[in-house]
Amino acid sequence: MLATVAIFVVALYLGMLLGPAQTPALGLDLRGGTQVILTAKPITGTKVTKGALNQAVDIIRARVNGAGVGGAQISTQGSSTIVVSAPGASRDQLAALDQTALLRFRQVLQVGPYASQTIVPVPSATPSGAVSPSPITKSISPAAKQRKPAHDVMRPSLLQRLPMASTTPSPTPTPSGTASPTPSTSGSPTPSASPTAPTGPAPGTASTDLTTVEAAFAKWDCSTGNNPTGGIDAPTDYIVSCDNTKDRQFKYLLAPAGTEGSEISSASANIDPTTNQWLVNLKFNGSGSSHWLALTAKAAKQPDVPNCTPPAGCNAVAIVLDGVVQSAPRITDPNGIPGGQAQITGNFSQSDANNLANVLKYGALPLKLVTQSVSSISASLGSDQLRGGLIAGGIGLVLVILYSLLYYRALGLVTIASLLLSGGILYAVTTLLGHSSLGYTLSLPGIAGFIVAVGITADSFVVFFERIRDEIREGRRLRSGVERAWPRARRTIISADAVSLLAAVVLYLVSIGDVRGFAFTLGLSTLSDLFIVFFFTKPLLAVLARSKAFDSGAAWTGIGRARSGAVLEPREA
Repeated sequence: MLATVAIFVVALYLGMLLGPAQTPALGLDLRGGTQVILTAKPITGTKVTKGALNQAVDIIRARVNGAGVGGAQISTQGSSTIVVSAPGASRDQLAALDQTALLRFRQVLQVGPYASQTIVPVPSATPSGAVSPSPITKSISPAAKQRKPAHDVMRPSLLQRLPMASTTPSPTPTPSGTASPTPSTSGSPTPSASPTAPTGPAPGTASTDLTTVEAAFAKWDCSTGNNPTGGIDAPTDYIVSCDNTKDRQFKYLLAPAGTEGSEISSASANIDPTTNQWLVNLKFNGSGSSHWLALTAKAAKQPDVPNCTPPAGCNAVAIVLDGVVQSAPRITDPNGIPGGQAQITGNFSQSDANNLANVLKYGALPLKLVTQSVSSISASLGSDQLRGGLIAGGIGLVLVILYSLLYYRALGLVTIASLLLSGGILYAVTTLLGHSSLGYTLSLPGIAGFIVAVGITADSFVVFFERIRDEIREGRRLRSGVERAWPRARRTIISADAVSLLAAVVLYLVSIGDVRGFAFTLGLSTLSDLFIVFFFTKPLLAVLARSKAFDSGAAWTGIGRARSGAVLEPREA
């Protein structure tokens, strides 16, 4: 058992020492930073739904991460409040969180490589009966009632998306009157949110003057900045935008918005019964239907990518969220898409379709985010709180150690060794969790949870030691007393720790904010207590009980009083 504990501790510290950091990630109250509380308010005719609120959290998280703020905690409180706690962040970095996400549809005017070293595929000569290759993988068509019969698998494609997995598509012959050929790809869109916080446009990347934006487009490298406009662009602007799909292959020069996300009435992911493939159904409201038709009809008359240049542009319409392209479909019907209903089809997985549907449904949030408060905590105040928490924990630990030594004498050394081991394990686990994908940050309530857990851990030792003393009073030797006391002590320890663990879990599930930090560390410490008692304390006592020094019952051992007047059983051979 003791060897198992040693291997476990060594593995923990190797993981910590080889990891990105060797100290726990500190929360807002210890490190200093900014906390913003936002309230979601409905726009006329809408409600604050759970789906819209969750999408707002995703968008805010993307904005915060894009601003270079690490370790931020973003959570919802109740049915309409969002709390953003960003350690080390300033007010300026979080100034634009209450800006509603902007979903717009813009005609593509020109397409270039995402990064300067990327090679864009160019058209090549094709045999008779074939068509030029086009970087397209997905399509959008009018409502199902306007589509060809189910047996015709080569249905006309009205809107198709630029590729995400391959820059060298091969042409495929297609029947006359069908959609342009598309390469098979494994890429998928990841349009959960704009990757960059709105911080303001780079010079020339958003303007009503096309010439100015063309110049910025020619120079822009998306690998050095994937949101040229910073999410701040007017619907009347020409803009430079980057690809937000998984493979990020293209940058775009986009025309002013033809329609906006606020004109979408519904969007959902479904399975196409004719192909058994996932698709996204899209529906516009009354004004959106006419704007959508005008936009798609205009784009459909232009050349396909990459054989297109401004000002006429390309046969493609970009879906843009906070200035970043989530999808850039292509249109083949010269009349555009009437009726305000469309179906986006292609090589979608279920998650791909759901992600794109969520962007279309909630990209322009049907609610308004209002900043209720912005609180800043200085780094010096955080340091003072951390120092105070550590002092309080140190005082509590010293008192427990003194009590153990005065009352249990040498047995108190077992308590001290167990507490030190528990502290070492909790430090390593907290550090690893703080620099993992979980992003756990240690807060002042979290430190309070560790301090409370010291008492819980000490209580386990008291239960075990008193059970041992009971056995000694009945005349048993220390060795047999440890083994006989363990089953009864074990039941009591498990029952007490189960209650503490249950309380921590319930508190974590029903609480919000920093209270969760207290619940998390309390639960983590309780699990550590069980591990220490079972795999270290009991095996260590079993080893000590075999020694003549402890079995002698001298006063310094801590069991001398229990032996007073007891008739000892014969010593085991």
